[in-house]
Amino acid sequence: MAKESKGFLKTWKDDRGFGFIKPDDGSDDIFIHISALGECVRRPHRGDVIFYQVEHSDDGKSKAVNATIEGVESVAQKGSKQWILLALSSLGLAGVAVATYFLAAG
Repeated sequence: MAKESKGFLKTWKDDRGFGFIKPDDGSDDIFIHISALGECVRRPHRGDVIFYQVEHSDDGKSKAVNATIEGVESVAQKGSKQWILLALSSLGLAGVAVATYFLAAG
């Protein structure tokens, strides 16, 4: 598995879907495309802390891949939490229904 790096989003051109990360280790800025962020629940903003892996192309250019924004969920993470809440709510409603049935029968 590739090493995970960290930096902050130095520039972001939302209309074009790309920007540059300033790595924490002081190395050269890294290009990042919106597709590297997968399915985040919001678009990136200048100043965001980004965790990423670096991919090097044959022409010597580097870009961020498998990136996440610190503190921002992916759509999959958000969806899984919604299912948990739905399941817990359903269990709670079922408990109320059973209790009501037994109270009314007694």
